[in-house]
Amino acid sequence: MKQNKYDEPNFYEAYKRMPRSVEGLKGAGEWHVLKTLVPNLANTNVLDLGCGFGWHSRYFHDLGANQVIGIDLSEKMIQTAREMTNQEGIDFRQGAIEDIEFKAGSFDVIFSSLALHYVKSYQEVVRNVKQLLAPKGVFLFSVEHPIFTARAEQDWIYDSKGNIDHWPIDDYQAESIRQTSFLTDHVVKYHRTLTTYLNTLLEAGFLIERIEEPKPDPAILAQNPEYKQELRRPMFLIIKAKVR
Repeated sequence: MKQNKYDEPNFYEAYKRMPRSVEGLKGAGEWHVLKTLVPNLANTNVLDLGCGFGWHSRYFHDLGANQVIGIDLSEKMIQTAREMTNQEGIDFRQGAIEDIEFKAGSFDVIFSSLALHYVKSYQEVVRNVKQLLAPKGVFLFSVEHPIFTARAEQDWIYDSKGNIDHWPIDDYQAESIRQTSFLTDHVVKYHRTLTTYLNTLLEAGFLIERIEEPKPDPAILAQNPEYKQELRRPMFLIIKAKVR
């Protein structure tokens, strides 16, 4: 059973108030690095997996993509994405990442932002993405870093005065479901190791072009000094791979 927290009213309302929801891409802490990895999109077909409010889809369209298709499991997210979009050539569809079906070689770029750690069958998704990409096609995605997902608590250890002491890592090699708290309780994520993220791509026939563990955006750090704690451990993992 695929969990769809984003259609739960409390979760959705909390998500709508997040900086990345209100400010768009400039409110996303990893965007300053991720945008440098976006390939030339002139006259391309792009698939956006877990498109959310459609910020990335609209950005890709503005960079010259012929067609952008955004997929998201959440009906509320798709509805909002459609309401926020007036460009032709962008199509938002409700559906699960695991269930996507298109003709082989349909896309030049397949993208996913912070969605694949919600997907149980990462290996199957990677194999499917490989089939859907045209020759020399690019698969660019971000996930929560394995150091961040290893423990279900996904939180710092605090000292007796309530100050942050350190970020703990435990059960790193135990790849399985993590029931954690993100905006609300009982959010299901899937922890997998860095080895799994990378080797699955290699085994599927991808060439890995770039790996990034982005530090916080200096502009966001300047406005929010408390974000300096994010320099102490990586929260995001970004991978760019290409069809050989």
